[in-house]
Amino acid sequence: MGVMDGILEGAKVAFSFHGILFVLMGVFLGTIIGMLPGLGPITAIGVMIPISYGMDANMALVMMAGIYYGAIFGGSTSSILLNAPGVAGTVATAFDGYPMAQQGKAGKALAIAAVSSFIGGTVGVILLMLFAPLLATVAISFGPPEYFALMLLALTAIASLSEGSTIKALISGTLGFMVAMIGIDGQTGTSRFTFGSASLLSGIDFLVIALGIFALAEVFKLIITRNDIDSGPNKNIGSIRITKSELKEMSGPASRQSVLGFLIGVLPGAGATIASFIAYITEKKIAKKPEEFGKGSIKGLTAPETANNAATSGAFVPLLSLGIPGSGTTAVLLGALMVMGIQPGPMLFTEKPDLFWGVIISMYIGNIFLLVLNLPLIPYISKLLNIPRPMLISLVTIFCLIGVYGISFNTFDLYLLLAFGIIGYLLRLVSFPAAPFILAFILGEMIEQSVRKSMTISNGSFMIFLERPITLAFLIITVLSLALPPLLGMRKKIKSIE
Repeated sequence: MGVMDGILEGAKVAFSFHGILFVLMGVFLGTIIGMLPGLGPITAIGVMIPISYGMDANMALVMMAGIYYGAIFGGSTSSILLNAPGVAGTVATAFDGYPMAQQGKAGKALAIAAVSSFIGGTVGVILLMLFAPLLATVAISFGPPEYFALMLLALTAIASLSEGSTIKALISGTLGFMVAMIGIDGQTGTSRFTFGSASLLSGIDFLVIALGIFALAEVFKLIITRNDIDSGPNKNIGSIRITKSELKEMSGPASRQSVLGFLIGVLPGAGATIASFIAYITEKKIAKKPEEFGKGSIKGLTAPETANNAATSGAFVPLLSLGIPGSGTTAVLLGALMVMGIQPGPMLFTEKPDLFWGVIISMYIGNIFLLVLNLPLIPYISKLLNIPRPMLISLVTIFCLIGVYGISFNTFDLYLLLAFGIIGYLLRLVSFPAAPFILAFILGEMIEQSVRKSMTISNGSFMIFLERPITLAFLIITVLSLALPPLLGMRKKIKSIE
């Protein structure tokens, strides 16, 4: 069966009554789940696996895919309004989204996020339709050395996320990497930095870190500065209308990061989180006014929101065409496919074209539904900011506690949440950026595994990182990203003296 025949088969599935109904159900559930810190798409899809047992495989996968990208879409809401990222892929959204809400532009921030998400998701689906078979071969060419170099580049680029000292940004990243090392070593089975506590053997969950460093730290700030009238969130929701000049400002990041986000999503193990951080970093690097980032920049909000939604589309390339999960969520989706008796891989194109193309086309329908559902609700969702400050503090705290406890049902995690909330607040006091900390924590385990696998392949020789062209290119860019900022700073000082 040819590609066009496969697309027609998929269109029949996606545009059927049941196809549209299950897409709508998936994106609606995903949006709600994304807004609530603690649930996330992995939990939701895991719950859906036994429910979907006996369902038509096409409809089940269409619904689960809708939950996946719907959760990424909805996760931006809590990031923007409460500085409490609902899912890992929307952490970077909070960097400029929350400052916009504080400035009385919550409605506009949510509208920009919705439009950016739609653009990223739509471009991602189009690229998926055009290049899925070809990109599968590209994904195979990325081995452990390439992943190590890519993630090292992301880590060293964290310097651009800091508004002050590069050294402080790197120290913050180092601390995040140290926290990522806590738990049982996956290779040797020995415990590391657990201090004899059984509760730390499985490591520290991402949600504990994210909600502590961002949301609870913000709660502490609101409590400590409660007598300062201007310190709380601005209750003026503002207009949701995006002007022509703002659309023009969004167009550059949206077009660039939709492609970049999709390509990063294609790489197994990368996913929406890494895509959103790299999008934010690159957009800030090329911006004419990088000082605006972190203070409510439209470009700073558009870039990660476009990239994370494009990456969710890209993640389906290794999942469907290679049977390799690109993220935790797609790993659960792979399990769901296995339960249904479907084996993802190169033969899926020919053996199950209705399933393969049906899911892809349903994603485009789902992105339209997400935009139509979310834009009219923005004025109502934004009213969260009208809640009195004492009640808002209580609401965010309860969200954090329920979200963390709901994952492990372990009270020890609540103490960790409090500890990271204090750490997050102290980082703010001494002007250490929190973003490098969280990024290093996310990438820590992946970097460690990539190095170990690379050493196994090369029999312990570090030359493997210099012998492979893609790896060498990433390492050169990494060195330049570290060396150029101080060199340019010195050049400016010399010019000012002259």
